[in-house]
Amino acid sequence: MWLSFWRSRDRFSLDELRYLTDQLQKVQIVNEVNKDFVIEALRSIAELITYGDQHDSNYFEYFMEKQVMGEFVRILKISRSVTVSLQLLQTISIMIQNLKSEHAIYYMFSNEHINFLITYAFDFHNEELLSYYISFLRAISGKLNRNTISLLVKTHNEVVVSFPLYVEATRFAFHEENMIRTAVRALTLNVYHVGDESVNRFVAKSPHADYFSNLVTFFLKQCIDLNALVSKVLKNSDPDGTTMILVAVDEIEDNLYYFSDVISAGIPDVGRLITDKMLQFLIIPFLLPSLRLDVVNEQIGAITSLYLLCCILRIVKIKDLANTIAAALFCPAEVFIPKSEAKLNGHVSGHSYMNEIQQSEGENVTEVDACPKASLPALAGSSQVHPEDATQNDFVSSHGPLRDVLLSYITNGNDLQVLGSLSVLATLLQTKELDETMLDALGILPQRKQHKKLLLQALVGEGSGEDQLFASEFGSIRDSFSSDLDVYLQKLKEQFGVVCYFPEVGTSPRVHRFQVLDALVSLFCRSDISAETLWDGGWLLRQLLPYSEAEFNNHHLKLLKDSYKNCTGALLEETRGSWRDLLETVLCDEWKKCKRAVEASSPRKEPKCILMPLQKSSYDDSIPSESSIFAGERMCELVKVCVLLLQLQIFSLGRPLPEQPPIYLPTDLAENSRARTAGLDVLGPKPGVELRLVDAVPCRIAFERGKERHFCFLAISMGTSGWILLIEELPLKQHHGVVRIIAPLAGCKPRIDDKHSRWLHLCIRPSSLPFVDPAKSVTFRKMNTKALVDGRWTLAFRNEESCKIALSMILEEISQQSSEVERRLRPLLEFQGDLDTSIQSPHHSEALSASATPSNSL
Repeated sequence: MWLSFWRSRDRFSLDELRYLTDQLQKVQIVNEVNKDFVIEALRSIAELITYGDQHDSNYFEYFMEKQVMGEFVRILKISRSVTVSLQLLQTISIMIQNLKSEHAIYYMFSNEHINFLITYAFDFHNEELLSYYISFLRAISGKLNRNTISLLVKTHNEVVVSFPLYVEATRFAFHEENMIRTAVRALTLNVYHVGDESVNRFVAKSPHADYFSNLVTFFLKQCIDLNALVSKVLKNSDPDGTTMILVAVDEIEDNLYYFSDVISAGIPDVGRLITDKMLQFLIIPFLLPSLRLDVVNEQIGAITSLYLLCCILRIVKIKDLANTIAAALFCPAEVFIPKSEAKLNGHVSGHSYMNEIQQSEGENVTEVDACPKASLPALAGSSQVHPEDATQNDFVSSHGPLRDVLLSYITNGNDLQVLGSLSVLATLLQTKELDETMLDALGILPQRKQHKKLLLQALVGEGSGEDQLFASEFGSIRDSFSSDLDVYLQKLKEQFGVVCYFPEVGTSPRVHRFQVLDALVSLFCRSDISAETLWDGGWLLRQLLPYSEAEFNNHHLKLLKDSYKNCTGALLEETRGSWRDLLETVLCDEWKKCKRAVEASSPRKEPKCILMPLQKSSYDDSIPSESSIFAGERMCELVKVCVLLLQLQIFSLGRPLPEQPPIYLPTDLAENSRARTAGLDVLGPKPGVELRLVDAVPCRIAFERGKERHFCFLAISMGTSGWILLIEELPLKQHHGVVRIIAPLAGCKPRIDDKHSRWLHLCIRPSSLPFVDPAKSVTFRKMNTKALVDGRWTLAFRNEESCKIALSMILEEISQQSSEVERRLRPLLEFQGDLDTSIQSPHHSEALSASATPSNSL
């Protein structure tokens, strides 16, 4: 009998649930004595209800019969302990998340217990309690559907008048803790995606619609903070600042994806509200006027604005938003600046605008007067617009349209400005929500789409389409794009008070198209822009004109040829430079990369690249400027530019790009060559390989202080490769030795010492370019700068004559190596448009790599 009395209860049993519920009902006040029991009882009840939901419905039947939810609320009222509140929220969250039965969820959400807990005045100064509360709210939102949501709202005449879950959650939408903001956004999306019309009207009307205005205002603050980081990094080149920029960019893009998700939930009023608020609070007063360099906006600069426009167009896929932004590019920057912020000198300060937004969120941007017709520059009226004309035109004059400002950045801006403008144009081109007529108006409608549009017009009987399709010139009058453009210009005027003048005389999509082409050709002729950015320009040109010379005039072709001629002149110098042995290999690699980049379906870089200065792997003050690493980077940059210009020329001839660059194949070694005489293998020398000591000169060298070693010196070239060898003579095999040390011949810069005529000084560069290999580039960037300094050898010979013989040997092999490199590249250096006889076969790439890559060295 006594054994049965003391027998422990089964933990997962209905008896255990009865016991815990009975004990919980007896609690009249929660204090330090019974607090631990209450917490454990709450935790155990959650486990039992979850277990019962999966195994036995009697558990939840008992839970309802005893009105345990009411007991939970009672315990909360009689407790002042934070730990009890924490456990209670966790208990209910676990139950809601794990209950599968719809009947159980309906009970949990009924009787107003959940709404009471939602609106209960918890002490949110406790961060842990706030975290549990937000998790509780998110758990509820995860169970929302058209049936359950009605249990959490209050209605009057079929109109929702109260929705505590949504209202209380949005109070924390802008909390400083990112995890809380993320949870609130997940909750709101769960609400929006339910699709309940009455709830949708509730969230879209005042005062709850203020949430979306506040979202845009909060996003604006993040944009301003990002701009401060960007400005700091651009001024100080701070690596840590770059990491902070990436973190800020992630948050900004997360916000934009949230906007996109809210809009995709299908609440029309909310979609229009977000679109209008983004235009009213962010795009019109901040981003668009900031594109101008002569407008000083202290909160968002031109570079940040270019990035943000790209992100908004790429992520927030709204047709009206995209087309309004595109139409705004035809307006001067001044029309977007409110009178209250404009100054006589054309400069603007953004300090008070945030306050203005908060004080009058419902008002439109102050209307400004239309620019006088005489003050607007006439756009070019013919197709013969040349890059040098573009640079002379005042694209950034005080009344130039923003579209021309973007083109002026391409022709005159720095690297980041060029990259930003190209990114904006590329993003517009790839924005599916943007009407093709707007792309045509901007001059960036791809030729294939343009021909498709004109063909369609001709097929449906529109005479203008047929005339333009088969005419040599599209004409100089405004085409059908004007009607769509006027619609959005009118929207800017009516909704946002922006009055924009668009010149009607002498404009057509063809003229705008030629302005874009002129800007791009001018870009390719610039020597102060990085090759990576030029490649982005090549991608844009490839999108506009796939395999066509029709849109290139003679002036374009002449500029490209002249620029390429200058580039090949510098490339010819590299055949005698420090990296001539790798020149062919780098050229073939960059040819493939450039071809992939130009022919890709989308740009290689994400918009965030606009915000950060180009990464230079070794440009460090602690490294001498004469270092071979500098020379190697310069050579790679030159090759990239040369490859792009050559591909553009092939492209301008209407031909597809070949897989390999136009270079000659290797030739066999001469019988009397030093490499063949020494018995060098076709793969090149390796440590431990035996060679004949023909022409080898005895020398001494000390790699460590006080430890001088004796070697035989030999300089050998084979094709485009060359090496300096230190060979240890074999005592038992006359005129033979074993290779011990190998160094590249290229870049050795031999020099006899001025005071000691028996000493020969050599520079020893690395055997490869680590930053060219992606696998090694990360390690290379973290490398100690001392490892980037070239080595120095001083070889001591027996007499002055031996020293001169060694020098002569080096110069002879250098000459042979340089001549072979130049011979291989001659078709490229003398390119005249004929590819048939000069392009190497694709299967040659492996042999090329083997012959052009030096063996292991120091």
